[in-house]
Amino acid sequence: MFLNKYLLPYILPIGLILIGFSLLILNDLYWLTLFPVAFMLMYFAVFETDKIFLSIAFFTPLSINIEEFSESFGLFIPSEPLLFGLMVFLCALQLHRPFLNTAYLKHPIMLVMYAYLLWMFFTCLTSSSLIISLKYLIARLWIIIPMLFFGPYFLSDIRKKKLFLWMFTVATSIAILYTLIHHAKYQFAEKPSHWVMFPFFKDHTIYGAIVALVLPFVVGLYYLEKRNLLLRATLICLFIIIVLGLIFSYTRAAWLSVFAGILLCLLVFFRVRLYLMAGGLVVALLIVTMNWNTIQMELERNKKEHTTENIDERLQSATNVSTDASNLERINRWDCAITMFKERPLVGFGPGTYMFEYARFQDPENLTIISTNFGNLGNAHSEYLGALSEMGLPGALLFLILVLTIFVVNIQLIYKWPKEDKANRILLMTFLFSFTTYFSHAFLNNYLDTDKAAVPIWGMSAMLIAMSFQWKENLLSSKPE
Repeated sequence: MFLNKYLLPYILPIGLILIGFSLLILNDLYWLTLFPVAFMLMYFAVFETDKIFLSIAFFTPLSINIEEFSESFGLFIPSEPLLFGLMVFLCALQLHRPFLNTAYLKHPIMLVMYAYLLWMFFTCLTSSSLIISLKYLIARLWIIIPMLFFGPYFLSDIRKKKLFLWMFTVATSIAILYTLIHHAKYQFAEKPSHWVMFPFFKDHTIYGAIVALVLPFVVGLYYLEKRNLLLRATLICLFIIIVLGLIFSYTRAAWLSVFAGILLCLLVFFRVRLYLMAGGLVVALLIVTMNWNTIQMELERNKKEHTTENIDERLQSATNVSTDASNLERINRWDCAITMFKERPLVGFGPGTYMFEYARFQDPENLTIISTNFGNLGNAHSEYLGALSEMGLPGALLFLILVLTIFVVNIQLIYKWPKEDKANRILLMTFLFSFTTYFSHAFLNNYLDTDKAAVPIWGMSAMLIAMSFQWKENLLSSKPE
């Protein structure tokens, strides 16, 4: 009776599936084995959409770019197909049976994002390479639409927020552990640190950026899981793995971004007002400007190289602008971006075109041993200058306004959130720490066109939007009738 009622309905289909898999493999029809996986994903997309959404947080750090193994186009598997499928399904569902709170779509972060994407589309039309720019825009949209536009719907509950952070943290820790084990074979030397994270990350710079970005997650989760000793012990282990990953990434920008995150969090924790922070920043910039000649002379005396394994010397090498090849190449890329902007100041050369255009803008005096005349080795090494060269001054300003809006919303929520609701305050501080690591790092590198950075950044932004409305609802419910 038990067998007939509970087991047979599952044994028969599972048995048939296994037989089918075996026959396909025996006949070398491996690609056909993907059909059951596709059907399973379709089932989850329709009936368990929230699980598919949250699974993206896990798959993203472990995604692999198939371009590295073939001559085909670049695509991160499995995260980007999941994101694209989710975008199509959610947009179709929203048109057929609206489920998204339209108030989310009127949030300040969303309004700035509309303007940014609209300008990006316009600059695609004026691009030096229309096809490249349109492909770039579509690739950005299939991350932004599901993560930012629909994210507030899936991440409104605090349990889902924590699960998102857990998923991304655990998956990143797996990638870090793989990298550390691989790196250990080379005695944690500096040179292998540039590629031991392959195939999960292209090089040590994006690896370091994501490791720095995820460090606040594990700290925040530790304070959120106060009652569960097993989870806290697990988080301590993950923290050790992540810190080791950060150290042996040998990524100076990642190290410095963590210090920047700690500094801003301390300022916010002690409730220093936004206008005082802005004023302090302006004063600091004025001091630097007034003493620039003296500072430049000191910088030229610095001969520390980034190839050292000594952490102190490696940090000092960040200001070596006379002999360090990495720093000089970064200056070369920045100079190209500024020259490109001067040639097309209003609309730029088009989204995603920098790497195809910058070669002819290189000043021979700026060329280094790692420069290339083919212009095929990457991007502008700055989110801000990249936007300036590709989308002109309006594009760069819109991106800067978007970043500032995210920070203002985050900090204001921290200041306004009830002190007795410690869990949500910890989440908000975690987001601030993480945002700061990435957007300070973004002065020196740019990765928002990849799923590795875009998924957590837009995912956290979606959570901020959801929390903004949660705060308003709590405020209204607490008012006497």
